[in-house]
Amino acid sequence: MKMRAARMYGYNEPWRLEEVPVPDISADEVLVKVAATGMCRSDYQLIHGYFKMAAPMKFPAIPGHEIAGHVAGVGSAVPRSAGLSDGDLVVVNPGWGDGTCRQCHEGNEQLCSGTGSWPGFGPPGGFAEYVAVPYRHLITVDPGDQKPENFAPLTDAGLTPYRGIKKLAAAGKLGPGRTVVVAGIGGLGSYAVQYAKLLGAGATVVAFSRTDDKLTVARENGADHTVNTRDKTAEQVQDEIEAATGRRTVDAILDCAGAVESIALDFSILEPEGAVASVGLMGTKVEVPLNVIVGTELSYFGSFWGNYNDLTEVLALGAAGRIKHTITTVKLDDINENLEALGRGDVVGRQVVVFD
Repeated sequence: MKMRAARMYGYNEPWRLEEVPVPDISADEVLVKVAATGMCRSDYQLIHGYFKMAAPMKFPAIPGHEIAGHVAGVGSAVPRSAGLSDGDLVVVNPGWGDGTCRQCHEGNEQLCSGTGSWPGFGPPGGFAEYVAVPYRHLITVDPGDQKPENFAPLTDAGLTPYRGIKKLAAAGKLGPGRTVVVAGIGGLGSYAVQYAKLLGAGATVVAFSRTDDKLTVARENGADHTVNTRDKTAEQVQDEIEAATGRRTVDAILDCAGAVESIALDFSILEPEGAVASVGLMGTKVEVPLNVIVGTELSYFGSFWGNYNDLTEVLALGAAGRIKHTITTVKLDDINENLEALGRGDVVGRQVVVFD
């Protein structure tokens, strides 16, 4: 039996659409008929070698890590207690830890220090009609009136900022009288604004972007104020923050961009004891003044993806209709064209490849 798949044969090369065999599943795996796979900026970065050191690829490879689909086959050793039956709508938890290291035992398999991996960054991913998944990394969802393309992006675009906002909340940086900024309103930021409202305990939410159409999405998703930061100095940005909130500094920032300039701006507008949680990966380094971090006791949190429990919380919010989606459905045939649009920053929200 054959399936269509987008395969990567090398860095800096277009992906090839091919017919390849449907994967065989081992005893502890489930065959998933893919219904929808989100397109992430990291898919574009994958092509250009951004992850070459951290996750070297073996070619040919099938990328795609935001996956929702239906159970099409269950391995012989999958326990009945897993509750997986043919036709069930499932999403793929993307952190595939080895289950033996400290991070895995703590439940943070996406941070596995052993032989962990992520679908699409080694194991075949979701830009194909079928994918084989270890059963313990599948979560069943009750679709209600939601379509699979609404659930697929929640496994990264919806999951990653959720964990970041939870870190800021746990650190005590959110709440009444406080201001939280969501910097970068792309696929992650459009969800992050909503989590800042849901988990912010009354904090004022300000969205930063370099394009007005993305700021429109932020306002639709609940941002109290927006600032277009394109070509503006930190002082000019602070002028707009002050006009909106009455203060020139902010208490917390979730940075969904990860560019050098974005992080530098973050630390220049923080209130003493403020915090940045960084989830974006556009750049490869940060440059911030050490004396400011020490002298005003600022905090900087790295936050990577999310764990199984984080994802179940996000999916529950999605299934309950508590999350708005900004989604454009696209075809697998057009994947290279849409990857280039991602690279240019032309995409508002999330593009999702849907399969018939």
